[in-house]
Amino acid sequence: MLNALEVFTTVIVGLMVGVEFSVAFVMNRIFNALPEDSGQLARAHGGRMLGALMPFWYIGALVLSAVWAIAGRGHSGAGLVVIAAALLIVSVLMSILLLVPINNRGKTWTPENRPADWKEQTSRWDRYHYVRVGVIIAAFAFLVTALV
Repeated sequence: MLNALEVFTTVIVGLMVGVEFSVAFVMNRIFNALPEDSGQLARAHGGRMLGALMPFWYIGALVLSAVWAIAGRGHSGAGLVVIAAALLIVSVLMSILLLVPINNRGKTWTPENRPADWKEQTSRWDRYHYVRVGVIIAAFAFLVTALV
């Protein structure tokens, strides 16, 4: 049963990393290259869609990692799982404190109501997001290493 939990948790975190990596290095670059207001509208739509899904994914990944850490204590790699869970806590805190407030504003913006500094706010979100992606990649790497 522990093996199934280990694999399931690693897959869930790996998929989350893939989505967030894609947002950072593929989707946002596509959105930024769209003409006129299309990029801002695409970001707002993406913020609504992923903003509804990602809290469950992040918290779920954290809970699964914590369960693995508890169930696997005493097994090899348990320390690595604890480190991964701590990194996932950091990613959740970053999300709540830094990214979600910007996303909550940005997902309501239209070309008619967006603030004058909307580009600066989206650039700030992007910078925070790059750091968060690095944190969850590290967490994923620790989980994969713990499987060995």
